[in-house]
Amino acid sequence: MIYVTGERLHPHDVRAATFDSRWRGLDPDQVHDYLNRVADELERLHRELTTANTEAERVRQALRQWQSRHTNCRHRQPRAANSRWPR
Repeated sequence: MIYVTGERLHPHDVRAATFDSRWRGLDPDQVHDYLNRVADELERLHRELTTANTEAERVRQALRQWQSRHTNCRHRQPRAANSRWPR
């Protein structure tokens, strides 16, 4: 198995991982079961990250639109006599 640092690890990379055989090595079925669990979790996290990035971009765009609509807005209401906070 060749591991290249700096690249993202994807679920299919985990599922396709191969290891050298050694005498009295690990149980291959257990290794593959565990790698499949890791790949499933990695896949779930990738989906959540994609969803979060999409939502963040939607919010950024909405904020930009709101800001552009309200750049010239000034609140010109007279201050109430008993107002606690200066404007």
